[in-house]
Amino acid sequence: MPVTPVQTPGGIEPAFDLVAYYPVLIYAAVCILFGLSAVAATHLFPFKPRKPTKIKQMPYESGMDPIGSARMQFDVKFYLIAILFLVFDVELLFLYPWAVIAFGEGGDQTWRTVFGTIVFVEIMVFLATFVIAYAYAWKKGVFQWR
Repeated sequence: MPVTPVQTPGGIEPAFDLVAYYPVLIYAAVCILFGLSAVAATHLFPFKPRKPTKIKQMPYESGMDPIGSARMQFDVKFYLIAILFLVFDVELLFLYPWAVIAFGEGGDQTWRTVFGTIVFVEIMVFLATFVIAYAYAWKKGVFQWR
């Protein structure tokens, strides 16, 4: 079935054709059916043991019996390590695009001549800030696991 052209403000364009989206719809249907069938298979078929015992009903924690409440406070060390990881990980998100533009093959030579030195100095200040933060965290003993 041929697609008839349509007059739009931008000129003559082909009309919307739903046939072009059939592969996406089929893929979505297959994904949904796979998920539903996986959930249904766990409940419909007798693949799991049906005899609950006291031991089977216990919470599992690395093969050890749980001790105390699950709502005990965590050491702040976990949060400090997580925040430091995020900070230094986000640093790479800022550095990677700059490195690709500044040192990539086929980059714009005009950008390098006009902004290269200025941006390089700004990136060095940015990195110096992180080096100072790293040294401060090291001095405070954040990286020492007690």
